[in-house]
Amino acid sequence: GDYFLPFSVIIIEFLTSIFMLVSMRLAVKVLYFQFNSNSKTSDNIIIFGAGDSGITAKRTLDRDRGNTYKVVAFVDDNIKKAAKKIEGIEIFSSNELEKLLKQYKIAQLIISVQNLNAIRKKQLVEVCLQYNVKVRTVPPMMNWINGELSFNQIRHVRIEDLLGRESIKLSEKNIQNELFNKTILVTGASGSIGSELVRQLNYFKPKKIILMDQAESPLFDLSCELDADEQELTYEIFIGDIRNKKRVEQVFSVYKPEIVFHAAAYKHVPLMEDNPSESIQTNVLGTRNVADAANQFNVKKFVMISTDKAVNPTNVMGASKRIAEIYTQSLNQESNTQFITTRFGNVLGSNGSVIPLFKKQIEKGGPVTVTHPEITRFFMTIPEACQLVLEAGTIGEGGELFVFDMGNSVKILDLAKKMIKLSGFELGKDIEIKFTGLRPGEKLYEELLNDKENTLQTHHKQIMRAKVREYVFKDVLKDIEELIQLTENGDNNEIVKKMKSIVPEFISNNSVFADLDIEKVNIK
Repeated sequence: GDYFLPFSVIIIEFLTSIFMLVSMRLAVKVLYFQFNSNSKTSDNIIIFGAGDSGITAKRTLDRDRGNTYKVVAFVDDNIKKAAKKIEGIEIFSSNELEKLLKQYKIAQLIISVQNLNAIRKKQLVEVCLQYNVKVRTVPPMMNWINGELSFNQIRHVRIEDLLGRESIKLSEKNIQNELFNKTILVTGASGSIGSELVRQLNYFKPKKIILMDQAESPLFDLSCELDADEQELTYEIFIGDIRNKKRVEQVFSVYKPEIVFHAAAYKHVPLMEDNPSESIQTNVLGTRNVADAANQFNVKKFVMISTDKAVNPTNVMGASKRIAEIYTQSLNQESNTQFITTRFGNVLGSNGSVIPLFKKQIEKGGPVTVTHPEITRFFMTIPEACQLVLEAGTIGEGGELFVFDMGNSVKILDLAKKMIKLSGFELGKDIEIKFTGLRPGEKLYEELLNDKENTLQTHHKQIMRAKVREYVFKDVLKDIEELIQLTENGDNNEIVKKMKSIVPEFISNNSVFADLDIEKVNIK
């Protein structure tokens, strides 16, 4: 039939209507996003590092529609890059960083340089903290998802990043020769040090690792982690208490380990001060059981992990570890097994470290508790400590006590202040610091060697050999047997009195056992 409008006009009108509807919808969305982004206050960002990683970080920020960040400058240590531009953003020399922080009111600095020196990173963070500028770091490229960096991967700097030092250089070939295709026993395997030792031992391809601990749930968690790891590891879980002599002998008779890393111990100072008998049962009797079994079953090497609290001990825990050191060193004279002792200070992130405690307190809104404004401690990261343990175990020939270079001591008050700032809070306004007083057995300053000891250099600049007093094994054995018998009666004063006779430099501090030191002086 006949139509009033040509069919072509209807087609044109249909296409025009669709175009207008889609255009209007797109226009509304564009205007909305434009208005929404302009209404937000942008946080000025500086990217440290004008390389490929820095450019990627900038483009990641540009892609992320949910953020309100604006890159205002690149900063680089390479002076040749200064005064140039990347994607319209000027590059400045790192010497001008403080001026830029003031001029642009910077909210955050992103460190994009891969494998930046730990000392340099610390310097950058220290400057930023002075101006209340948050610091983030770009993760290594191998951790990027499908080769692309996402904004959520640019994490905040943690306190561990500030306390870490230059990477440790290991004699990997020597360690490989020592550990390859060997059966290795790790006691306290589910603890902070023990579990990290297991992870690092895996790199050197041992024949089998025996994970011994009495803590069932942490062992299960560790086994799940090891099973999920891409690297194949042959391991056996052996649940047992090192205080149980028969159980200890069983793990040696069944698996016949060639190397032992003895990390099992009680380590919380205040708890052991209240429970001396338990400290002796685990740290002394437990160590004796494992050491005797190593001697009985002709283990090649026994590496004991000790603590700086064993130096001039002021608490039961430190004294118990010193007695354990004395036993293994004196046993070395009577055995074909090489008994080696390693001694270092606090490790960051361990179960007994102050770092996790501060983190929990900050998350709850404070207060952050510090025992004393002048208290200081040595710190080392868990991987660093374990690397040096492996190195020391390799170079040791028996009877040595190796001391690790812990760097400079850290004031705990300064540590707390930095953690508060890194968390984005203002000290005194958002979170306060509360002083609680020294705990029983705690001392202000930690040491790595006592006054009668000195050190000898080894091939590794971060490992020193301590020259320590030698003991006669028979005398040590007699004293320790008497000490262990005292724990059966549970008389804390008698136990600690015997400990002080074995370790004369054991002087109690802020403890009920300080009266025993007064008695000793009066007797003299």
